[in-house]
Amino acid sequence: MPNASAIEGQWPKFQNGGLSSIDTALPTEWSPEQNIAWTADIKGYGQSTPIVAHDQIVVTSTSGENKDDYHVSSFAIDTGELNWQVDVANPSPFKNSPMVSRAAPSAVATEAGFVAFFEGGVLLAISPSGETQWKRDLVAEFGPITARHGLSASLEADSTRVFVWVEREEAPYILAVNPTTGEDIWKADGLGATSWASPRLVPVEDGQQLVCSASGKLVGLDPSTGERLWEFTDLSNNTSNTPTIVSEGRFLIGASDGRGETNAGASAASNGLIEISKGDDGKFQAGFVWQAKKATCTFGSPVVAGDTAAIVNRTGVLYRLDLETGEQVSAKRTDAGGLWATPLVAGGNLYLFGYKGTTSVIPLADGKEIAENRCWPEGGDGEKTPGFGGGNVLYAAAPAGDRLLIRRGDKLYAIGAK
Repeated sequence: MPNASAIEGQWPKFQNGGLSSIDTALPTEWSPEQNIAWTADIKGYGQSTPIVAHDQIVVTSTSGENKDDYHVSSFAIDTGELNWQVDVANPSPFKNSPMVSRAAPSAVATEAGFVAFFEGGVLLAISPSGETQWKRDLVAEFGPITARHGLSASLEADSTRVFVWVEREEAPYILAVNPTTGEDIWKADGLGATSWASPRLVPVEDGQQLVCSASGKLVGLDPSTGERLWEFTDLSNNTSNTPTIVSEGRFLIGASDGRGETNAGASAASNGLIEISKGDDGKFQAGFVWQAKKATCTFGSPVVAGDTAAIVNRTGVLYRLDLETGEQVSAKRTDAGGLWATPLVAGGNLYLFGYKGTTSVIPLADGKEIAENRCWPEGGDGEKTPGFGGGNVLYAAAPAGDRLLIRRGDKLYAIGAK
């Protein structure tokens, strides 16, 4: 299967390009007093994933009452010390509120460094040493980015293009830009439906396709031209989950129960395994290989866990479904609770990152939860910039060497031996 990464890096893009299962053994037990190698304060607040490439960790954030400034910060993997920080004024200020995304799009690593994107329209490239290489204002170029709860689509990239998805209320669009110059390679129409998911390069027989998921719609594009190759509409409530790669032409898709918009059975049917294939006419098409019967997601996407698909619902019930047939193997409530971060499989263990800060560690071999871990005390620690619901939110996790990174809005934790 082709490598979905743009460059060599341990975690060079959001969800590692849909490959959320790694061989590296990561720590399985920690607490605020134990097994935390270092912590680093992040300026302002952000909801993006840490990017690990070019021997450093890069995160994005925003600060100010109206998200007045954006920040791209680099930290040393071994110590957490700040290597550099690039600050950029937001050309389109908007009230800094837990109800609207705050620096949610994750950056992406390229051969030349990093590219970052912010909901105020700022798109910029930064070298590994922290020098700005180019910068654009997409609001000035293409108009305001207005979307319910803001924009959260992370960047995707291959070796020659960075993909930017702006699914706004009017005239949504998808861009492919040159990572070296920042110039447009192509611009295509967006999906015209609600989405907080990210674009995903999916390997197919003759290369890759760029797949985008929005409410009631999946679309596959040619990454080199932006041509729409296929559209699939037999699903619903797939607004938050990004496709997870299973194999050539196959990916998992997730959907929520819609907070009462539809019944659980109907929503579960939108969680499953999708296959891209060619019809007799030579044109591409996509459809379900199997659909779940009970399992639904929230914000964390389904992941491949051994020979199963792992799906966690909003109350923290972990469903494991046979990857080939979709038959339910198990369903167990976990200590993690609901997820905002996508799970991670590392060293034979499944990590579930509860948004309130509890991480459950579950061996794939027997499915028995072996640890319930936290980086900060339950109930928060009095920070001034809480997430939705009033407490600190665990937004993302990523490996960095043999350590595990936990990212909340204002702080980065590295778990493992000092």
